[in-house]
Amino acid sequence: MPTPSTPLADHDVDQLYIRSWDDPIVDRIGHDPRSGYVEQFWLGILGPSTIWLLRHCRHELDRSPNGFVLDLGDTAGALGLGHKGGRNSPLVRSIARAARFDAARPAGLGELEVRRRLPPLNRGQLARLPPLLQRRHQAFVDGAESGDAATLERRARRLALGLVQCGDGVDAAELQLGQWRFHPSVAAAAVRWAWDQHHGIGPETGRSPVLEPDSALS
Repeated sequence: MPTPSTPLADHDVDQLYIRSWDDPIVDRIGHDPRSGYVEQFWLGILGPSTIWLLRHCRHELDRSPNGFVLDLGDTAGALGLGHKGGRNSPLVRSIARAARFDAARPAGLGELEVRRRLPPLNRGQLARLPPLLQRRHQAFVDGAESGDAATLERRARRLALGLVQCGDGVDAAELQLGQWRFHPSVAAAAVRWAWDQHHGIGPETGRSPVLEPDSALS
């Protein structure tokens, strides 16, 4: 497969402007690059340097949602990669690999759009994993899909409320629920509910949220 074009393919630049790649579907069902899912299952596809680059970009996009300047020399040093300019430096190869697997895409000279979430692995990607990881992935999917929907929603809300009350922000709470193997859409809805309840802007303003007992959490 040929290396896809990147903002660095034909030009030597010292900086890139990073923007969020907004994708309603992947943003709803995908996985934070800092999540356990990505660490376990995307690692063998993208490689460790590209995963760390995507994590670094996600952290910065959390701080600067409208975009930020990525200094290639500083980033290479922070990630333990080399960057002496040119398309064959380790950092540039990591950027190209992210683009090759649709985790990032060029947005013009000197600009790159990066996904805030990575999609679930497709069948072809799953087939590239060793058998042990394929079995773990199936167990992950089975666990996420098991259980009564109302019970899962109630459990997710209870945990999300606890996280928000302990000071977690929206992204951090969603990330933690994802690491606890809640589906991203369930986690996102639960955190939005918990945030509204905690800050008094939901339908139950003025009183403590009431959740039905859940013996699975005891």
